[in-house]
Amino acid sequence: MKLLIVAVGQRVPDWAQTAWDDYAKRFPPELKVELKAVKTEPRGSKTLETLYAAERARIEAVIPRGARVVALDERGTSLTTVALAAKLKAWQLGADDVALVIGGPDGLDPSFRQVAHERIRLSDLTLPHAMARVLLIEQLYRAWSINASHPYHRE
Repeated sequence: MKLLIVAVGQRVPDWAQTAWDDYAKRFPPELKVELKAVKTEPRGSKTLETLYAAERARIEAVIPRGARVVALDERGTSLTTVALAAKLKAWQLGADDVALVIGGPDGLDPSFRQVAHERIRLSDLTLPHAMARVLLIEQLYRAWSINASHPYHRE
């Protein structure tokens, strides 16, 4: 199984890339994590619908056919780390790749959010996109560590 993090926006600060790289290398071979950064649509004088459509097309182009799509959405289901671990276990048992999608500055196209298999939120707070990437991969690693009885997570 592969976890694919699809994030709108190409550049992140060095600290965020360093953190991402650190967590990504911790995952075991049977649970690969990959980042696909897709280009943010230039804002200019375009309508929000035009921006959404362009970013959605880029997102859908990198999601493998048959993957379970999980949209990160401020209106999504709030999860504890233990609940995320249970979801991760279920995803692994399902054996399909999972694409977790982080939208751009304006979020995700509402129709894309609706067709996603799941919608989850990372926080009640508004997070910068670089922080969302780091928080997501850390929580996925923590979820894996719970399932693997690894000492990273303590309760």
